[in-house]
Amino acid sequence: MGMLFSLVSVLILAAIAYIGVSLNLQGLFGVAVPYLAVLVFIAGFILKVVKWGKAPVPFHIPTTCGQQKTLPWIRHSKLDNPSTTLGVIGRMALEVFLFRSLFRNLKTEINDGKVSYGSNKWLWLGGLAFHVSFFVVLIRHLRFFSEPVPLWVNTIGAVDGFMQVGVPHMLMTGVVLLVAGGYLLLRRMFNQQVKYISLPADYFPLFLILGIALSGILMRYFIKVDIVKVKELTMGLASMNAKVPDGIGAIFFIHLFLISVLFVYFPFSKLMHLGGIFLSPTRNLPNNSRAVRHVNPWNPEVKLHTYDEYEDEFRELMKEEGIPVEKE
Repeated sequence: MGMLFSLVSVLILAAIAYIGVSLNLQGLFGVAVPYLAVLVFIAGFILKVVKWGKAPVPFHIPTTCGQQKTLPWIRHSKLDNPSTTLGVIGRMALEVFLFRSLFRNLKTEINDGKVSYGSNKWLWLGGLAFHVSFFVVLIRHLRFFSEPVPLWVNTIGAVDGFMQVGVPHMLMTGVVLLVAGGYLLLRRMFNQQVKYISLPADYFPLFLILGIALSGILMRYFIKVDIVKVKELTMGLASMNAKVPDGIGAIFFIHLFLISVLFVYFPFSKLMHLGGIFLSPTRNLPNNSRAVRHVNPWNPEVKLHTYDEYEDEFRELMKEEGIPVEKE
């Protein structure tokens, strides 16, 4: 049900853009909506990060695997169980750039009534390919918002299309993004354990990103648009002097509207793990609890009754009962 609702929602969004262009609302979908989407994205992202930054973390709660630092003769797992800031930086770098924790993920199955664990690298590969290709596609699109186009952006585009297949030549990351996103979606649809815990909030961003990728591929290879006029519009958006040229096809406005929806949706969704991973106390704290005592600063003060005070209060009674005392 959640999958169908999400799919229909994305189709309705595409239809809204198509109908809007048919009603000559190119200014709304080409200028007003993108500006509003960027403002919501920036404001929402900042507010979410500030909210997380203000959240109290009274306990030292890093999640780890591997041997904690203890005695000198016990080998310490410095990246999986860091005890220093440098170790945390190394662990975070592996997590952000290589999805290390996902690489270690296992699949659990019951065979003949027994629980067994096995390697599950396909999820790691699909997730890594999806995120890397999405990032490269985003970088490649900077050529529409800059003139002259920076050399490093052109270099990335050249490497992306080095296979020189077709005219215009195929860009690998667009295809990889579509394939990797399709794999993640099919896994969520047909893996019973994952399907059971999936919500519309899990399906919607996948359908939305796949819609963006598919509309971009259609626009590049099948349904042609005037790329010069597209660049004129995007440069106008970047310079805060936007106006919509005549003759840009409806597929472009569908593509742009879906991107705008993604920008608006991003700060209020699970996609905010982009910023949240850096503010997670389970990841960004060193596990040095054996070397440093961590005290909850909000613990209420407790009036202690020490043994010396206890003995002073009951010394005579203790002597009468034959209980040894430290002070006579």
